[in-house]
Amino acid sequence: MRTRTLGRTEVRVTELAYGAAGIGNLFRPVPDEVAAAAIDAAWDAGIRTFDTAPHYGLGLSERRLGAALRDRPRESYTISTKVGRLLVENETTEGDDLGHGFAVPATHRRVFDFTADGVLRSLEASLARLGLDRVDVVLLHDPDDHVEQALREAYPALERLRDEGVVGAIGVGMNQCAAPTRFLRETDIDVVLLAGRYTLLEQEGLAELLPEATARGRSVLIGGAFNSGLLIDPKPGATYDYAPVPGPVLDRALRLRTVTEGHGVPLRGAALAFPSAHPAVAAVLTGARSAEEVRDTVDLLGRPIPAALWDELRAEGLLSPDIPVPQPKETP
Repeated sequence: MRTRTLGRTEVRVTELAYGAAGIGNLFRPVPDEVAAAAIDAAWDAGIRTFDTAPHYGLGLSERRLGAALRDRPRESYTISTKVGRLLVENETTEGDDLGHGFAVPATHRRVFDFTADGVLRSLEASLARLGLDRVDVVLLHDPDDHVEQALREAYPALERLRDEGVVGAIGVGMNQCAAPTRFLRETDIDVVLLAGRYTLLEQEGLAELLPEATARGRSVLIGGAFNSGLLIDPKPGATYDYAPVPGPVLDRALRLRTVTEGHGVPLRGAALAFPSAHPAVAAVLTGARSAEEVRDTVDLLGRPIPAALWDELRAEGLLSPDIPVPQPKETP
C-alpha cells in the first residue's frame, strides 16, 4: 500500500487509514473479538495508519486499538489520537453513552479542555489506555467552540511536544473548513483531519482549506468519505452528517450512484477513490467494525475506475471541471 509523509515531517501514513471510532461501539456494540479481528484484517491488508480518540466509546477505542497493536513492531505503524476532551469519572455508572453516539456504559463524562495542562493530561491518559509509550500524531479534536483558546493555549503545548520529539506531527481534526484553514494560516501544524467536507458529494474544502494546505506544504487526511454512510446506500431515511438526509442532498447522491453504477463501479468505490486525487491529501481514513468491512474497503481501493466515469460526472454537473480526479491505474 502506498505511503506519504505528513507535511514536512518524517511521519508516514498509508493511503488508506483505519479509523477506530467503530470499534469504540459507535451506535451499536461490537464484541471484543470482532474488533480485534477488524484490526488484524487491516494489518493483513497492509494498512499501517490507525486513528483513535478518547471520545470514541469513552476510551474503549483506544484500549482496543492499543491491545491489538501492542505486539506489533512499534516502528512499523503510525498511530494518532486526539486531545481536547478529558474523560472524568462519573459518580454513578447508570445509563449509557448513546446520547453521544456510543453504546457503552456512562462510566465517564467528557469535559472540553483546550488548556496546555489539559493537552498534557489528555495525552498521558491516552497513552495509558493505549498501553504505548508514544503516539506519532496528536490532533486537536473539534475545537469549534474553543478556537481562540485552542490557538492560544493548546496549540503551543502541541508545538512544544513536537519540538521535544515526543510526537512526530501535530494538527487539528474537524468537520468544518473555516477553523482548520485558520490553523493552517496562523500556526505551524502539519496536518488537518477533515471529516465530510471533501467528498464525492461535496467539495467545500476545495474553496480555501485544500489550496492553503498545498501552498504551505501541509497534509490533509480525509475522514467521512462516505458522508455518514449516505454514499454507501443512498435512500430515504439515510444519514447525512449524523442526521436524516435532506431531500436535495439525497437526490444528488442518487444521481451520483446512477452514473457510477452505469460504469460498473459501486458508488462507495468511487467515493473512496475520489479524495486522494488532490495533491494535499495524504490518506483517506475509513472506519470498519469487522474484518469483512475492512476487506471490502481494501477491495474497493484496488478496483479500476474508468476515466469515462469522471467525465460523465462532470458532464452531468456533479463535479466541477477543475476538480482533480483519480487517474486510471496502470496495468502491470
